[in-house]
Amino acid sequence: MTNFVDDERFDAMYMHVSDTARGIEPMLDTVFSFLRRKTDFFSGPPGAENGTAAAIAKVNQVLNKHAKLYQEEQDKKAAIAAAKKKKKEDAEAKKKAEREANAVNPMQLAAEAARKAAADAKKAEPGIVEMGNDGGFDISSSSSSTPAPTASMPQSSSEPAAAAAEPAKKAAAAAPEEAKEDDTPGLGNGGTEPGKYVWTQTLAEVSVTVPLPDNTRGKDLNVTIARTSLKVGLKKDKGEWIINAPLTKTAIVDDSFWTVEDGNRLVINLQKSNQMEWWDSLCQGHKKIDVKKISPENSSLGDLDGETRKTVEKMMFDQRQKAMGLPTSDEQTKMDAIDNFKKAHPEMDFSKAKINMS
Repeated sequence: MTNFVDDERFDAMYMHVSDTARGIEPMLDTVFSFLRRKTDFFSGPPGAENGTAAAIAKVNQVLNKHAKLYQEEQDKKAAIAAAKKKKKEDAEAKKKAEREANAVNPMQLAAEAARKAAADAKKAEPGIVEMGNDGGFDISSSSSSTPAPTASMPQSSSEPAAAAAEPAKKAAAAAPEEAKEDDTPGLGNGGTEPGKYVWTQTLAEVSVTVPLPDNTRGKDLNVTIARTSLKVGLKKDKGEWIINAPLTKTAIVDDSFWTVEDGNRLVINLQKSNQMEWWDSLCQGHKKIDVKKISPENSSLGDLDGETRKTVEKMMFDQRQKAMGLPTSDEQTKMDAIDNFKKAHPEMDFSKAKINMS
């Protein structure tokens, strides 16, 4: 027996009737008009006592059947939507937990930067020139606890001046070298923009922590995350921005977000458009890191699917090979293929062959 409940054979005809009737009630009128004029639906079969009541009961029966089917379909759709929502929420919760577990303490980064700056400043200090008891000059390093012996013989005025100038010249010559900006990535494969923010990164995302005044709320901030730029500022400081610059790389706006934590810091999470490359800085013109010095083990490779992880590991291997002046995996494959071909054809002379590896 044919199941007419989900029969689609008459859809085209009913679509034509629906377009012509232009409304639910006029369309139903055409159906019941046909039953009234062309069938015994309302009168019932011969001998029936109350055919109209039976007709109404039948209509209600069919209507209730389709109402029940409709409700079951809606419940099924709602269950699927709820399952998808829960799956998404669970994934976001897991991601947040992993991010918090791997998060770098901004205070730790700041303390490390301060210690580094103090050490660099100490290295850059010039030697100290002091007057000895006998009128000679005592030249010693600021870090030395043992004073240098003073000359026992009187010195001419030009000699101490020359002696005093020598360490100063050495310090001046060494200062530019020591003052070079250290581009080694900090903890979390990121860096620090002094007085503004600390940032870390994985292959998939960038996390930015911005210190704020105590008791700052979200409504006190102006934060604009765009595909190619980032703006952060306090509403009370009109016209002044903590961050207002183009991003080094592009971000996925819909998957990026920000939140205020503990009322004293802003945490921004930027989802990278290209999740197979490192950023050398958060914004253009800000302090850069050397991506060649990034430790691959700090990346979340375990979170990637097999194919993506394989590609990322290949990319990291090629990056290390290039840094050491060695062939990449593709170049090595081509070289191996050429070597095998040479071995298979010893009769051929390749001494004058020009081989293009590109």
